Parts: sequence; structure tokens; C-alpha cells
Amino acid sequence: MQQRLADIRRFYDLMDRLKQKVDGPRTLASASGRLPWPQRGVYFFFENGETRSTSGSGSRVVRIGTHALKKGAGTTLWKRLSGHQGTIRSGGGNHRGSVFRLLVGTALMTRDGDCCPTWDNGCASAPKETRDAERDMEIRVSEVIGAMPFLWLPVEDDAGRDSKRGILERETIALLSNLDREPIDSPSPDWLGLYCSRPRIRQSGLWNAKHTDEDYDPAFLDLFQHFIDKIADRT
Repeated sequence: MQQRLADIRRFYDLMDRLKQKVDGPRTLASASGRLPWPQRGVYFFFENGETRSTSGSGSRVVRIGTHALKKGAGTTLWKRLSGHQGTIRSGGGNHRGSVFRLLVGTALMTRDGDCCPTWDNGCASAPKETRDAERDMEIRVSEVIGAMPFLWLPVEDDAGRDSKRGILERETIALLSNLDREPIDSPSPDWLGLYCSRPRIRQSGLWNAKHTDEDYDPAFLDLFQHFIDKIADRT
């Protein structure tokens, strides 16, 4: 545990540096594609009320993600973030295009005793009448995710299995996950993720399922620092 604790402390020290470099955090409720986003990168969401209880002070990361990992994929960082954001004009969104939205929706329904039977049915698409019936839940999900502060790390590499973005996403999740480990920075008792339908979300303390049961390589922190150092200082 002591080595992992030291690595988590280093990770958050680097996150403090990243915050200064990118002039963040931002929230999706106030973000748009007109802002100067990098084409590609890794993002880190926080959540109001979720603080570090073991590794130090400040907010803890609750979701890590990236995009365009399959060879030939052209999705940009903002395109991926806008999928989590939803539709600004209507307040809705498409949880079938965002696992993050899907997971948050299941947690809201369990916590609040609501029912949306088509929400988590595994279908990749739905007819208009189904989407209309889900609209209220989509709006609530947009409100929750839209309020979460996040930081982003520019990593302008090619899509593919060797993407450095994929390495940073995978290793960060593995580092921060509390699944089957002595917990570090446990979720608060009121964390929404504790109501999620996926056991890995509840047990890891993250809005991530993949990679939560994996070991991490501390060397990834050097890679993380490398990309932070590449960001030009603000003038």
C-alpha cells in the first residue's frame, strides 16, 4: 500500500501542475467546441463533494477517459467530451453513445427510485418514441455530468493500440482503483457512484469499469509528467 500511496501522491502533484498549465478545470456545462481544445488527449473528471481522504487534500479524480484508440479513428477530444456533455440546446443527450452517461443514469435511478426500463437494455440505438421517453433522465444526467470539473492533458499521438493516450488512461485507472485493494481516498458515503448498477463502479470508486482490476506500472507517471512538461507555459 505504501508504494501505491506514494504514487497516488505523485499523481496528484502532477495534476496540480497540469491545472496550472491548461488554466483549468472547466465544466461541461460551460464548455463548447469554440474553446481551444487539443485535437487529442486524456481527460480527468472530479466530482463536487468527493475529496481525497488518504493521499492528501483536495478533490479526487472519479473518471478517466480518452478517445480514438482504434487504428484509423478520427474522433477528437472535444467530440468525445461533447458526447458526455449532451445536447446544450435541449438539455438532453444520448447515453447510448456515452458509457459515462449510461452509468450515471443507472445510479440516479437507483438512488431516487425512478424507473426507465429502456435505459440499460444493451441496445445501440432506439426509435424516437423510446428516446422521447428517456428525455427527462437524459436531462438529469446532463446536469450531473455538466457540473463535474475536469482537466485535460494534450497528447497528440496517432490512434492505435500503442497510443500513449491509451497507456495513460489504463494506468491511471489501475492506480486509482480501489477494487480488491486496501482503499486509498475512498468515496464519500454520499457518492452517486455507490448506487451504480455496475459492481466495479461501486467497488473501485471510479466511474470506470475497464482496467479497474489491473495492476499498474509506476513508470507511467514519468510519461504523464513528460506530456505535462510539453505544454507551453501560459503568458
